Amino acid sequence: MHVLFLTDNFPPEGNAPASRTYEHCVRWVRAGIRVTVITGAPNFPEGVLFEGYRNRWYARESMDGIDVVRVKTYITANEGFARRTLDYLSFMVSSFLAGLFQRRVDVVIGTSPQFFTVCSAWMLSICRRRPFVFELRDLWPASIKVVGAMRESRSIRALERLEAFLYRRADAIVSVTGAFRDELVRRGVPQDKIVVVPNGVDLSRYSPRPRDAGLSSRLGLDGKFVVGYIGTQGLAHGLENVLDAAVALRDAPDIVFLLVGSGARHEALKTLAVRRRLDNVVFLPRQDKADMPAVWSLCDVSLIHLKDDPLFASVIPSKIFESMGMGLPMIVAVPAGEATALVESANAGVSVLPGCADALAKAIVSLRNDDPRRRQLAASSAESAGDYTRDRQAGRLLGVIQDIVKK
Repeated sequence: MHVLFLTDNFPPEGNAPASRTYEHCVRWVRAGIRVTVITGAPNFPEGVLFEGYRNRWYARESMDGIDVVRVKTYITANEGFARRTLDYLSFMVSSFLAGLFQRRVDVVIGTSPQFFTVCSAWMLSICRRRPFVFELRDLWPASIKVVGAMRESRSIRALERLEAFLYRRADAIVSVTGAFRDELVRRGVPQDKIVVVPNGVDLSRYSPRPRDAGLSSRLGLDGKFVVGYIGTQGLAHGLENVLDAAVALRDAPDIVFLLVGSGARHEALKTLAVRRRLDNVVFLPRQDKADMPAVWSLCDVSLIHLKDDPLFASVIPSKIFESMGMGLPMIVAVPAGEATALVESANAGVSVLPGCADALAKAIVSLRNDDPRRRQLAASSAESAGDYTRDRQAGRLLGVIQDIVKK
């Protein structure tokens, strides 16, 4: 079987879509499946090409048995709606053209959050007369409105019509959360073509370990209680609230916030921290995937944080699963929903009211002062990781694909 997978992000990019796609595809290759991934030259999130890559019309490479086709796109940083839309549209066109030249394809998969990639996958499925699988990672374009990137308009309504069209045309929809599935069913999408395959963690890479001594010393974290937020610093994450909590904890010199990553709000957050003279906030730019376990090891507590909006009650941030893999207790500051239920049922962390800096500060102090409670949460977190391994999730998704191809 030959799987053609379209994704806007792929390693060496290290964001959640890139990691999920790679970690699933590499396992399918080990199972004897031929996999071709069409993607762009790596540049996310800064909009700067990674070393060793060029933005060519068509380039081919092999990555751990995966046949990777990279196509030319309009490159821009992950900020600014108009430029990002040009990026998405350019990939839709170039990925479609490249997909026409892939031989003996059995199934075409397109992954969101943005739907132009999925639109390309659907068009290829029509031209190749092959089944089309829609991997749903976000309720886009609803999330665009929530973060304020666009207001209600004709453009938004057109995107919503495209969204509904792609749901109807998909032979199968793979949702990363049960809440997404329920929302689609509410909209009239047949439940029998929706399968939930959550994100997961590669336990061969992520596991509990002592703090990396060299990195800790270099960042000035020795002897500190480190609250780590590791991931995209974007419009959806509401990280200004974290800086508010840092202000509230000025008088606790042993507590440090470690913010690792990049995104649309990264520079603004750094500027705000300097303006507020927050010596208890340390910023670390995006790190290579191979270095991430060492970065995670610096944390005493993992912070899961999203903007306070009901839409985000339906998401499960992928950093939850990496936190489990590392055996870290979590503070979950997101709207009550699937993520909070998952962490609380696993006894892997505590939930606080999103957007409330005082509640966040109190939860941090409480865990800092309660070693037995923190160790209990950490042990439960590590134990829960076994329920969300990449091996298991990749197998479930492959089963969906094989069933669609047989039909």
